[in-house]
Amino acid sequence: MSPSATGFRVRRVYDPPEPDDGVRVLVDRLWPRGLAKARAQVDEWPKELTPSGELRAWLHADPERYDEFEQRYRAELAAAGPDADATLRRLRERARQGRVTLLTAVKEPEHSHVPVLLDRLRR
Repeated sequence: MSPSATGFRVRRVYDPPEPDDGVRVLVDRLWPRGLAKARAQVDEWPKELTPSGELRAWLHADPERYDEFEQRYRAELAAAGPDADATLRRLRERARQGRVTLLTAVKEPEHSHVPVLLDRLRR
């Protein structure tokens, strides 16, 4: 596998899978509305790395709180425990070996939890 096909990338889960997606990881707490599991072709769904339901609801109530959301989500990830730490390590290792595509249903991944998670994965 070429170096360009390693590491992490982000795509919307509603987009059709591509051959160079590698391992497809859903990083949303809830399953995407209206999407059949067979069509999504998700390999992993580590809910322990997603924002809590309470934090998601808090942000959706007022999207202007995004900066504070980032801080709160970082704190959740830091306190998530050994299962989350093991998942982060496993995904980092997979990304060193090949492509890992983080999938999300959000319309604007750059204004969601995904950049925070990506930052944590890239450490």
